[in-house]
This record gives sequence, C-alpha cells and structure tokens, in this order.
Amino acid sequence: MTVDYKARLKRVYAAIHDDPAREHSLDELADVAALSRFHFHRVFAAMTGETVSEAVRRVRLNRAAHALARSDTPVAAVGRACGYANAASFTRAFRAAYGITPGNFRKAGQALPLKLRAIGQEGHSMFPVTITNETARRAIGLPFTGPYMQIGAAYDQLSAELAALDLWQQTRGLVGVYFDDPSIVAPEALRSFAGVIVDADLPLPVGLDELSIAGGRHACMAFKGPYTGFGLAYEWLFGDWLAASGEAMRDAPSWEFYLNTPMNTAPEDLRTDILLPLEDRA
Repeated sequence: MTVDYKARLKRVYAAIHDDPAREHSLDELADVAALSRFHFHRVFAAMTGETVSEAVRRVRLNRAAHALARSDTPVAAVGRACGYANAASFTRAFRAAYGITPGNFRKAGQALPLKLRAIGQEGHSMFPVTITNETARRAIGLPFTGPYMQIGAAYDQLSAELAALDLWQQTRGLVGVYFDDPSIVAPEALRSFAGVIVDADLPLPVGLDELSIAGGRHACMAFKGPYTGFGLAYEWLFGDWLAASGEAMRDAPSWEFYLNTPMNTAPEDLRTDILLPLEDRA
C-alpha cells in the first residue's frame, strides 16, 4: 500500500492552524497523521524542515503578532488566546522570536516596518516603488479562503506537498495572489492563492491548482519588514502613491513575491515585492 505522506502532514498543519492555542501532543498529532507514534516526529521534521514544537510556536506567535498589531486586546489575553497559560511564558516566547516584549512590541509599533512607523513624519516616505515590465509566470499551489493574515495555513500545506514530491528544487520563488479588497469583502470570504513559480513544462502535481500570473507593466513596491505591515503598505500604494503617479490599474489581482521567508529570516529583515498590475501607456 502506498502511503500519501503529504496528505497526512497537511492534516497536521490544518489541526495546528485551526486551534493554535491547544496543547498539541505528539501522540494526538500522530493520530491525525495516521502515522506510528514512534516515527511520526522524525517523518514530520524530515519532510517539513521544522519540528512539531517549532511549527506550533511559529503559528502561535504569528497569530499573536497580528493580534497585537490589529487590536487593543490586553497583552495577557492575546497570550492566553494563542496558547500561553501566563504572561511570563508568553513574554519569554515572544521575546525569543521578536527580540522585544509583547507590550513594547505594541507600544513601539514593532509590528510595522520602520518606514511605516514613520508615515506622517516630515522627511519620511514610503518604500520605493518602481515601474517594472514583468514576464508572465506560471504558479502552482493551493487556493485559500479566509483572512489574508491566515494564509500561512495554506503555505504550510503547500510546503508539505512539495517536500513529499521532492519538488522544491524545481520552484522559482514563492508568491501570494490576492483577489479581493479586504475593505469591502468580509474577512472569511477573502480569496487568495499560496503558490510557487515553476517552469511551464512541469506536470501539475495531483492535489495542487495552477494559476497564470499575467506579465506586463506593474508598480513594484520593495517592502522590507514583517508581514503585519502589509495592510498599511497597501493603503499607501493604492492611495497616495497611485493618486500621485497618474497610473491606471489593470483589471488583475495584486500579488506578492517573497524574496525570503520567516522560516529562516528575522521579521525586520523579510523582503517582499508587492506588485500592482498597471495599464499600458499609450
């Protein structure tokens, strides 16, 4: 009998994202994966590049950072909602990941990149935007419906798929495509796509979807910093920059090209190209 490891690991990631506050024991997650308790953790780490505890901690702290940035919920309550029984344990874990306490993270605006924190201060401007002529790209990946900040669940599942198929060496970069305007579409109904760029002749793996990303003229914002700053960056790009540029948006979704990932990069050093399709100039 052939064992579909990728499907089993997708179930594990889904369980973690569905309830990050839960104390996910190895035995329980081994049951979710329908794998031997003796071999489960070794298989998980070998195929995903992270241990189960690292995966749980990453999902929890990402959820906590978003909550600190987007709400005024008390810090202790944010910690409890993300699985930390007391403020001390939450502070230790958060400081280890972000280099600052949760309270100071919120007070200092650390959820936003330095340039976003400086908006409105004289002499400061947003990240640089250039006009580029992008080539068409082919992406394979997984669709996701729900709050954009939770698309990490789809990327975790995609990572498990690619690792199981030994396809990472054939990818040409990580992308996210965002189809809806979060200012008018309910968070639970937002549609997006977590994908990787691949060559045109790569057969589409079973279980993954395919998406064509149109080429042509784009406004490309060179964004640096944690993903929690995307919301304000988009507001500036679609607002102040677009109004001053004289450019017209094309009827195509914006997308992001990730130059590195949180798996091995500190939040302040994350680099992302945010791309807005533009009409051709006459």
